[in-house]
Order: sequence, then structure tokens, then C-alpha cells
Amino acid sequence: MTLLSRRGRTLLAATTAAALAIALSACGSSPADTGATSGGGASTTLKVATIGLLADGALHLGVEKGFFAEEGLEIETSVVANPPAGLAAAQGGQVDLAYAPSIPVLNALSQGVPLKIVAAADGYRDGAADEADAASLDDSGLYASAQSGITSLDQLAGKTIAVPARKAQLEVTISAALEDAGVDPASINWVVLDFTSAAAALAAGSVDAAGLVTPFTDQAAAAGAHLVASPGIQFFREGAVGLWTAGASTVSGKADAIAAFQRAIAKANAYANEHPEEAVQAGIDAVKSSVSVADATVPYWPTEVREADIQRVDDTLVTLGFLPAPVSLSGVIVPAP
Repeated sequence: MTLLSRRGRTLLAATTAAALAIALSACGSSPADTGATSGGGASTTLKVATIGLLADGALHLGVEKGFFAEEGLEIETSVVANPPAGLAAAQGGQVDLAYAPSIPVLNALSQGVPLKIVAAADGYRDGAADEADAASLDDSGLYASAQSGITSLDQLAGKTIAVPARKAQLEVTISAALEDAGVDPASINWVVLDFTSAAAALAAGSVDAAGLVTPFTDQAAAAGAHLVASPGIQFFREGAVGLWTAGASTVSGKADAIAAFQRAIAKANAYANEHPEEAVQAGIDAVKSSVSVADATVPYWPTEVREADIQRVDDTLVTLGFLPAPVSLSGVIVPAP
């Protein structure tokens, strides 16, 4: 990947007052751990924020299969607008856990937000980026509207691209791909739209292109949009990309419940990898998508978070100019029980 050509690129805080305002209703500190254990006893409810992805299927399947109940947990899910909103909710104690890709997590950590990485949510299997069909393994993509006539990255200079959040995963990976194609990302008119709105804007031709994830990628393709690039897999290469995160106070205050979640989600992810069609259907049902299992891009669900995979992204963000210096990962990843 090439360096971003523009000097002085500034990092926007991943967790801002605005994100705090839209995350969920009221802030509060995390209640004390009620002692969830695999041996039974009182049940603990964990509030989990997602952003409504097909990859959520592993979480929902884990609930359905009783993996969380076996650990003495009840899972209460909610959907937030974007990863920064989820991180704000987790840091503020509005939810116990939130989904976010590694890039917005690193952005937040660089701003001193006290977050912990608890478990893997989705990502790529080892060696994925070097496989011949690597693009087909990418559950994200940059799609150009049918009306735009755009078929390649080098045609995007000066165009409008929708992303779910600024300086987050899709803008970063798309920027890297644009740089490699000789397009200055600074020439792009970046607009923030959630995935549902972005897919609708793409179909209407009100944006030239949009960064999407499955099942919205599949919806875009069905509506005639053109796949311009699959930048995610070449940027991340392998390992965990989506992460289950929690505020530091939640991890310390609900240590037993967090450990129980780690055990249950690892089991759910392993089951999802072994039964991908079942997991994809659970994700489709959760997001109420019209995409069929046969047409959906199947996610991969890692069962662990490796520091090396997060550090690789951390270092690349510095190289690209999105971070001024690497984020210290010391103590950030909660060890698996």
C-alpha cells in the first residue's frame, strides 16, 4: 500500500460528544457483576450493541443454540448507527459490549478512550489474502451506482463516496485502494450514510459510490451497482477485523460475565464456521434482509483475537497517516479465560 499523498491528515476522534448523543439514551456506570458462571445460578443480562451486519448471525445463532445460556448469560441486543456510536455507548456504560472493527477501536484508543477488546466478531481466515479467490472472501466492497457509469477506481477522482463513518474502516481501506490506483483520497467528497441509506442512495444515483458490507453488498449488486474494488481483505489480510469491545469499567466490574461471554462467543463462532449456511440465515433474519443464503457472501468468524493482527492494522494506520503514532496495545486485549 502506498502512503497517502496529502500531508497533515488529521484524525477525527472516534468517540465524540455527537456520537455519545446518538448512541443510546442514558449514560450510566456498569452495575456490579452478578456472578454468571458455567455452573448455573443467577442469570446475568449483557446488553450488546451491533450495527446490523450479516456477520451478527454467529451471535444470534449462539443465543439460539443456548451457548450463552449455558454460561449463565442472557443477551439483549440493540442496533446503533455506526461503530463510533457503539463505542461511545460501551465506554459510557449504556451497553456492556459493542461491535466495532479494529480501525475505529484504534482511533478511539488513540484518543485515550478506555476501551478493551473482549473477543473476535468477524474477519478473515489465515492466508485468505493470498488465495486466488481472495476478492470473493471479502464481505465488504466499494460499489459504483449504475447511473454513474464508473467501472474502475481511477474514475472516482472528485466523486462522492458514502461511508458509514469518517476515518473508520471503510474510508481507510477505500483510501488505500484509491491511492494504489493513483487517486488522491482528498479529492473525494466523503458523505456519511448508514448502510441502509447508502444502499438506497446508490440505487437512486444520489451518490457515485458507496462502501458497503454484506448483505448490503449483495443488495447493491442485485440492483445493478458495479463492484469497483474489494479493499478489505488486502488491507487486513487475515485474523479478526470486527471486534466485541467493552468499556474498561465494564470489564473490571463484570469480570465473570465478560469471561462467560468470551467462552460462549468463541463456541458460537466455531459453530458458525462449521455451519455457515445456518449462520448466514441467522444473520439474514436478524437484519431482515431479502438476500438469499445462496447469494450472500459468507463471513468468517475467528475464535480468538491475536495481538499481531491488531498491531498490523495499527502500524498500517500510522504508515497511511491516519494515526500520528502506534497505539499501545498493552493490556487492551482481554485474555481468553
